[in-house]
Amino acid sequence: MPPSEVCMGITNRPSRWRRALLGAAAWPWLPSSGATAPALRTRALPRGGEALPLVGLGSWITFNVGDDPAARRACTEVMRAFFAGGGRMIDSSPMYGSSQAVIGDGLAALGGQAPVFAADKVWIGSGARGPAQIEQSRRLWGVPRFDLLQVHNLLAWEEHLATLLEMKAQGRLRYVGITTSEGRRHREFEQIMQTQPLDFVQFSYNLLDREAEQRLLPLAQERGIAVIVNRPFREGALLRALARHPLPGWAAELGCDGWAQVALKFIVSHPAVTCAIPATSRVDHVRQNLGAARGPLPDAALRARMAAHVAAL
Repeated sequence: MPPSEVCMGITNRPSRWRRALLGAAAWPWLPSSGATAPALRTRALPRGGEALPLVGLGSWITFNVGDDPAARRACTEVMRAFFAGGGRMIDSSPMYGSSQAVIGDGLAALGGQAPVFAADKVWIGSGARGPAQIEQSRRLWGVPRFDLLQVHNLLAWEEHLATLLEMKAQGRLRYVGITTSEGRRHREFEQIMQTQPLDFVQFSYNLLDREAEQRLLPLAQERGIAVIVNRPFREGALLRALARHPLPGWAAELGCDGWAQVALKFIVSHPAVTCAIPATSRVDHVRQNLGAARGPLPDAALRARMAAHVAAL
């Protein structure tokens, strides 16, 4: 059984009874003490009901480290901390340089039993060449199959979506989706959401980029489609700008220890959002990001206050 299926019916935390059930050797990436992090908040997928933690891990730029051994080891440590903290979804793409191979190295170093929800993409102009690219991506990850495959930035989407739906029907793929970023092609994206049997969509949404609130997020709820949010920090530009300002008092009410958690809690508190996927190459940052999936989340009134505060800075 693939590692992603082994963990589907049990909590994502590496608890003592899970060690007893699966054997300590099945979790070589865990601290030897067996210490566990507090549980992450999860949200059930609209289709199927499987629950995923509200914060995942992206790999754009941060995992594109080439063949540098030290940099690859650092990425493995980020993955180790991510899984030990309760994380599951890692997202990548053939567009992301060496990121897929780096993820594969990390999974292998962690013993091949990390409870990963493997999300990748097909990104090639020829529909006929899509299956070969998907297979190459799978080999780089070293997984038996992907949990989710997405048509990246709608490139040749009609041909690729047909391929992915066929893979799902054959049991070679669990979920199918499409992606866009930076607010591009929302009208076409919306039309595809309305007409195609999608399980997931992925697009940009953050404290400043809120166009998705108008149609895409409500439509996802209406159609029963899970939502992955990319660019939660605008590739770090949002956090660099916010770092010049003190945290407002309401941040403490949410248990936030910095602007990163404020930004993520704003995103994942939207009821249509399944998971945000910040990317990082630092262990301390991945732990901080996961912290946004713990403790209280803002209600609608506080979310509006948060957005207004940041817009006014």
